[in-house]
Amino acid sequence: MLELSILGFLFERPMHAYELRQRISGLSGHIRPVSDGALYPALNRLRTAGLLTKQPDAGSTRHTLSLTEAGRAELLRRLREPAEVEITDRDSFLTLLAFLGYLPDRRDQVAVLRRRLAFYEQPASYFYEDGRPLRAADMTDRFRRGMLTLAAATRRADKQWLRAEIAALENE
Repeated sequence: MLELSILGFLFERPMHAYELRQRISGLSGHIRPVSDGALYPALNRLRTAGLLTKQPDAGSTRHTLSLTEAGRAELLRRLREPAEVEITDRDSFLTLLAFLGYLPDRRDQVAVLRRRLAFYEQPASYFYEDGRPLRAADMTDRFRRGMLTLAAATRRADKQWLRAEIAALENE
């Protein structure tokens, strides 16, 4: 998620690492701020891979980060072909969704949304018994029942949004 966020925000425009960290922290939520210990190694990996450059600002100790053409191509590839976890994990999917609009072909956008919808069509739960997913109605513990009730409501809302967005994209 961190590297995808870096590529996505730098796709918008060059920026300093401090601003980049703020934008990533805002996207990932204030409970998970991005530390320098995570950000700078990720930036170095991307720079070593030729996906971004770091240029010193004139008369300053600060540097501006920019995507290379390879970095722009890598972001688009990752958006077109997201890893399985970027489809199945809610936080990872939301990060992917934040940048999905950069894909120039609506068919590619639809394909990603269809993968998420297909994931939702599979039975799932936080709790299983004999290999069978348990539903809220199966739970005697009020807090586990609450977890499953909230998850079911989120799942319904997400599926409704995905279907509507797929239809809208296909009709544009």
